Amino acid sequence: MNAQYLTDEVGRRTAVLLPIEDYERLLEDIEDLAAIAERRGEPTISHEELVSELKRDGLLTA
Repeated sequence: MNAQYLTDEVGRRTAVLLPIEDYERLLEDIEDLAAIAERRGEPTISHEELVSELKRDGLLTA
């Protein structure tokens, strides 16, 4: 990440400047983490069960 820092008169960092690509990537990561946190309490199923359901629903072949 190519960050640049803005400082005050005594050298304390007060802000950060990021390339837009880095900023957008960080926003995507935050959104992904929020979605994971929201679904944390949901029940899970095994891989085999998922494959079976996808095949049953016609979303997976073979």
